[in-house]
Amino acid sequence: MVPKPTPKRFYGHGIPGVDLEKLFGKLIVIEGADGSGRSTQIARLVQWLEGCGHATVQVGLKRSTLVSEELERAKQGNILSHITMSLFYATDFADQLENIILPALKAGFMVLADRYIYTLMVRDLVRGMDEAWLKNVYGIALVPDAVFYLNVAPEQLVQRNFQKNHTLDYWESGMDVGLSRDMFDCFLQYQALVEKQFRRLQSTYGFTIVSGERSAEEINAELQEKIEGVLVGK
Repeated sequence: MVPKPTPKRFYGHGIPGVDLEKLFGKLIVIEGADGSGRSTQIARLVQWLEGCGHATVQVGLKRSTLVSEELERAKQGNILSHITMSLFYATDFADQLENIILPALKAGFMVLADRYIYTLMVRDLVRGMDEAWLKNVYGIALVPDAVFYLNVAPEQLVQRNFQKNHTLDYWESGMDVGLSRDMFDCFLQYQALVEKQFRRLQSTYGFTIVSGERSAEEINAELQEKIEGVLVGK
């Protein structure tokens, strides 16, 4: 199946000098919290797409060769201010957009993003940052061809994270927000706020909410069906 070209656009000011008409590939985003099954679904989608003859490229948070290591080291101290962390992630995203996403799309690749600007915006909104400022920062972002948010209840997420890692992450629990001194309780409250923001932004950015509380096979079948529609330009 040859992907049907569709017009590309940026959310805001974009990146200067980019000819949007020469971006022939597709950008597919999978959003969701840690434990929602994002990585599993992306691995399955890569296998499926490449089996259909599509070349793929994967991107995600903290994968920039420019700042990913520095960002990870800074996070380990648990002392980053909200603005500093936001700009760290924005730099990580911008570097991948300019040096991986746009060149891959120009070459006709299918780009699969393991989270995109929506996670970054939601995290910052929960921490009280200004939405207009965030929209301006991420005005450089390319509008994806499709965005799927794997929605899983916080109670399910906490169980999955314990089963996988035997602990909870400081940042994914929102401990810096100060909702509770108890990490378990803080995780539940924080993820509930994140889910609320995702649902609010859904009407603005038009991404598809997919139930992540089913089997991996059921979820993947739904994603494949929807992505097939994207490939033929529906």
